[in-house]
Amino acid sequence: MKKPKKNIVVLSISLSVLAFLSWYTYGLVNNSNKSDKNLIEFSIADTASIDKIIITDVHGESITLKRNKDKWTDQDNSCINQPSVQFILETIKNIEFKSYLPDASLPNFNEKMITQHIKVEIFTNGKWNRNWFIGPATQDHYGQIMLLETEEGQSKDPIISSVKGEHGIIDPRFFADKRKWLCTEIFSLNSDEIESVAIDFTNDSEKSFKVVNSKVPAVYQNNKKIPSEPVAILRYLQNYTKIHFNLANYELNKNQIDSLKKTNPFATLKLTEKKGKKTLLKLFKMVSANQQKVGDSVNLEMDADKFWCELNNGQLVKCQYFVFNPLIIGNPYFPSIKGYSENENNP
Repeated sequence: MKKPKKNIVVLSISLSVLAFLSWYTYGLVNNSNKSDKNLIEFSIADTASIDKIIITDVHGESITLKRNKDKWTDQDNSCINQPSVQFILETIKNIEFKSYLPDASLPNFNEKMITQHIKVEIFTNGKWNRNWFIGPATQDHYGQIMLLETEEGQSKDPIISSVKGEHGIIDPRFFADKRKWLCTEIFSLNSDEIESVAIDFTNDSEKSFKVVNSKVPAVYQNNKKIPSEPVAILRYLQNYTKIHFNLANYELNKNQIDSLKKTNPFATLKLTEKKGKKTLLKLFKMVSANQQKVGDSVNLEMDADKFWCELNNGQLVKCQYFVFNPLIIGNPYFPSIKGYSENENNP
């Protein structure tokens, strides 16, 4: 009579254990699914809340992008390329999980992520939000291998992501090279914002001149007023509405830059704004890429299209004569400047 009772007890215990294991397994699955889901959600829908992005490449080079009201700047509050920032924000908004990697490939890609990743730190409303680790592209170039880190931790294994509605890889949008972020704008001024402009040629003072934008605008050479028309002065000053440099310096190393700056520029441009800001540009001849060797020496030819320009902040960039000639060649506006030959195109 006692045996059936014992069987009932054993059965009850077994059912209890089974129920506990079911509950425990259910909890693990739910937590695992929750963690996996949160660690594949790379996107941030409200990109207006993003106020800082730090990009660090595999070589350790880093750039910090900061939202400054309606514009973005670098860590020094200097102007940067705004379209590239907007491109990044669109990527953060539209990135999505594409697929998991095959188990067999995980060891290989986990190793690659250590040596080939770009780290992107994203901050919202003044606080760190998440990190992206952007690895290599997939073989078909329709996806990117990535890892995510949030407050919940870091993804155990990388996954494949893509940008919604687009085909292509993601990593070229996230570059840390500061030269690529340079704002190319040098001047963006209305004529009534300019107080004066002085152009000085180092070895040819006859070409030098100064424009003073006072109540009665005037042009000077060697501190002497020369004949000029108010309309011509206005036309000259309107050239400063949109002036950009051509390219950042990807050629000269630090020693070469220092050597160039120790030489005399062929001309300088000094602009003073009515609000008090002053800009000084130093213009240096650029050696042409096509050199002619004569015997044991090299006959250096100067580039007819481009020159080096030292900006107000000391940065060396490439500029084009066709952009700057309307600023530094005065006689088309002021015929009293006699320092140019009839067929001379560049200083």
